[in-house]
Amino acid sequence: MNFALILFSALAITGTIWLLDHLFLAKRRAAEAKLPLLVEYSKSFFPVILIVFLLRSFLVEPFKIPSGSMLPTLLVGDFILVNKYQYGIRLPVLNKKMVQLGDPQPGDVMVFRYPRDPSLDYIKRVVGTPGDRVEYRDKRLIINGKPADMAPNGQYEYTASGFNIVQGDTWREQLGAHNHIAMTQRDMPPVMVHQVEGDFPFRDHCSYSETGFKCVVPAGYYFMMGDNRDASNDSRYWGFVPDANIVGRAFFIWWNFDDFLNSLKSFTKPARIGHRIE
Repeated sequence: MNFALILFSALAITGTIWLLDHLFLAKRRAAEAKLPLLVEYSKSFFPVILIVFLLRSFLVEPFKIPSGSMLPTLLVGDFILVNKYQYGIRLPVLNKKMVQLGDPQPGDVMVFRYPRDPSLDYIKRVVGTPGDRVEYRDKRLIINGKPADMAPNGQYEYTASGFNIVQGDTWREQLGAHNHIAMTQRDMPPVMVHQVEGDFPFRDHCSYSETGFKCVVPAGYYFMMGDNRDASNDSRYWGFVPDANIVGRAFFIWWNFDDFLNSLKSFTKPARIGHRIE
């Protein structure tokens, strides 16, 4: 569902009704006459929809995390805010960049439209920017020939689909200015070669083996990976993300529904609310 298009349509409809009434219909209506119901609703809702549309299009947009591909950084049920202007001002609905303000940086957590189906929003971490040579060997990222700094950070356990308990090793990883937590599973390969799609754009920029992969990021594209490295459907499998698909940078967790329900039982402050996304 394209919520931006729905919001824009509601804005256009209520705005048109309000404008027609202001310019033409109101002049023909007796001063004491009651406003038609459609006009009354349009005049009431138009300012509210306009404010929401402007905020959502140019400043911040809320999203909900639907999967565990970014564990342990982001949990299922996290409600996050996304900065819509940091990477440039884009036309609403069309998502066409009009003003260049900045570029995604290594380590940024970014929301983007899935290249295979732009109606879907994905969230992953930027590991490769245009021109970078991204390698992933034996569960370690190597960017332009330099291994990313990594330090063991203990273990993390979570419940996957089918109520399976998954235990992973976590690592404190440095990508650009971001020091974050990534997770791997000892019994999983660095990439499932048989799941790599063979027809994504610039597929010839990548080579795969049982120990990992190497990709050179083309101009105007980005390479994305989930922090839950062995349970993430990301650029390893379907390719690079074009600049035109960028939505914005995730920067803040403002709610977590599951955590809130637990807090009601224990009368403690929800642990996830108010966290900055690193």
